[in-house]
Amino acid sequence: ASYLLNLGAAREMGIDPERIRGVLAAVAPIVGTARVASATGAIAAALEVAELEDEAALDEANLDDQ
Repeated sequence: ASYLLNLGAAREMGIDPERIRGVLAAVAPIVGTARVASATGAIAAALEVAELEDEAALDEANLDDQ
């Protein structure tokens, strides 16, 4: 959930995914590639959850309109 909240805040501030990738690449030598890979996996999972939630909300809205 933490990644999801931070990604949402970044999106609201106009930070695009390319910049996030750049930050991850920049910190990799400092924190270690394994940690960056783990974070990337968690970010991808958070994005999948967000996408599923968005789809569910759209489906629910479409049912309400019918």
